[in-house]
Amino acid sequence: MRTKWLFFLSCGLVALGMVLTAWKLLERPHTYRGSLIDPPVKAADFSLQDQHGQRFKLSEQAGKISLIFFGYTHCPDVCPITLARFTQIKESLAEHARGVNFVMVTTDPEKDSAAVMMNFLSRFDPQFIGLTGSRAELVPVWEKYGVYQAREADGHADDYLVAHTSRVYLIDQEGNWRLTYPYEMDAEAIVNDLSFLLRQH
Repeated sequence: MRTKWLFFLSCGLVALGMVLTAWKLLERPHTYRGSLIDPPVKAADFSLQDQHGQRFKLSEQAGKISLIFFGYTHCPDVCPITLARFTQIKESLAEHARGVNFVMVTTDPEKDSAAVMMNFLSRFDPQFIGLTGSRAELVPVWEKYGVYQAREADGHADDYLVAHTSRVYLIDQEGNWRLTYPYEMDAEAIVNDLSFLLRQH
C-alpha cells in the first residue's frame, strides 16, 4: 500500500514539474527583433489625407497596430522594396493581418497627390494606406518622428530624388511607439514581433 502511495506521489510530482516547466516557458519574455523603445512612448498624433481622400488620424487607430514608413512614389529602390516586404508580412499574417495598418507617409508632397498614391499602392496592395498632404502639414509629422527628408536635384526642376529616413515604425494597439526596424530587416523578423503583439489582444 505504501509503495503504491509513493508511486502516485512520484507521478504527481513529475506532472507538477512538467506543468511548472511549461508555465515558465510560456512566461519567457519575447525577444523583439526590432529596436525596442523601452519604456514605450506615446506616438505623436497626426491627421493626413489618404489615397481615397479620407482623413487618417493616428489616434483613432486604437486596437490596431500601425506599421509606418516614410517614402515617395518615384523612389527607385527603398520604397518599392519596403512595400514588397509589407506584402510579404501581410501574406504571412493571413487573417491576423486585419489587426495591422500598413501605412506609407509621403516625403514628396509636391508630386504625391492622393491619386498618385492610389495608383502606386495598387501595384502592391490596394488596402495599404498612403498618406499625403501639403508640405506645411507634413513637416511637423516628419519632425515628430525624426524623419530626414531632402531633395537631391540633378539640374531639372521636376527630375529629382528625395533622400529620406528608411526605418519602419511600429505603433502598438495602445498608440505607443513600440519598435523601429531598419530597412534591411527581413519580413520574417517583423512578422515574429507582430504575431506576439497581436496575441496580447
